[in-house]
Amino acid sequence: MKKLQVSIIMVVLLAFFGCKDDYQLSTDFTVPSDLSSPKKVILDVTSSSPIMFSWSGGGAADGSYVLYDVVFDKKGGDFSNPIQKLPGDNGALTKLTLSHDQLNSIARKAGIKPGETGTLSWTVLTSKGGDVKKAEVSSDIELTRGEGIDNMPDKLYLHGSGNESSGASGLPFRKASEGIYVIYSKVSGSGDLELKGTLGQDEFSYYLDGTKLKEGPGVIKLAPNANPYRITVNFNTLSVKTEVISGVRCIWGATFGTIGNLAYIGSGKFEARNCAIKFIDPSRPDTNPPGWLGWTEERYYFIANIDGSDKCWGRMDGVSAERPSGNEPLSFYQLGEFSWSQWDHLWKMSGDLDLKRATITIDTNKDNLMVHQFSNITTL
Repeated sequence: MKKLQVSIIMVVLLAFFGCKDDYQLSTDFTVPSDLSSPKKVILDVTSSSPIMFSWSGGGAADGSYVLYDVVFDKKGGDFSNPIQKLPGDNGALTKLTLSHDQLNSIARKAGIKPGETGTLSWTVLTSKGGDVKKAEVSSDIELTRGEGIDNMPDKLYLHGSGNESSGASGLPFRKASEGIYVIYSKVSGSGDLELKGTLGQDEFSYYLDGTKLKEGPGVIKLAPNANPYRITVNFNTLSVKTEVISGVRCIWGATFGTIGNLAYIGSGKFEARNCAIKFIDPSRPDTNPPGWLGWTEERYYFIANIDGSDKCWGRMDGVSAERPSGNEPLSFYQLGEFSWSQWDHLWKMSGDLDLKRATITIDTNKDNLMVHQFSNITTL
């Protein structure tokens, strides 16, 4: 048995050393000679159907793997500065599978506008061992983008000479729900506003064509006003709604007495400073309790005039008013907008606010919520 083991080892060693001098790693390869893709595609970003780009011919001389990249350019381009470069499936497969959404993004980068048709050229780069070669053939694909805006932004910003902010980054909108963005802002000067959004690393603009929101550079014009606007951009309906906001006030639920009149101070904030807070108490005549009041009234909400009509800015959940304990999440102070009803959408004030002065603030975009707070609290 021992002699047999020695013989096997000698055979393996002879085989290894015998071929060692002849083995060389080959980096030789050739490029694809045939490309295949659909000739025309009508893009629908809601579609789950894949779009296939494939190629054949070429490969490594030693039968090993090569890596592929697909590059896209405008029709007739030389691919020296491609619009997009994407690795083939798994890097080494002879195909690239794209979604309608991905191809729509490439079409946008190529300057094809929504509702228009354009043609892209594509080819394949092959690489091995650091050496890269471009196929000698290319192919064309005709793409038609859908009408309207088919890629809603992750974030939306207000720019333009009429914008209250002079910062290069613009003012951020609050994302109220999917496809709906809201901002409160004054408009001055020319009244020219611009909408700019970001989707991943891409930035793009929107404008109004008549009453229809479209993608592309342009402006939205609003008349300058001493009061702020609420601007609602709805990508679901391709619309922009503008409303003038005035008369924002914090009031007692039982008597409608004003606790504080909130002025717009910029950056989407309303504020009333040095507000005297006295809970309405039947045992304290100076708080002007109505004759029917049999309890201490500490409940409040807000009223805002929107295009000439008063609306309630109150508690979102509509449950019975609760006194805060101090550990509530920010959403406890979130404001919703409702038709006014005296005993709905109220909060209770914290007990330690009685007989105090405070600043009352509404921030229309704090951590993507519209909320209020009491601060700078001092004794009356």
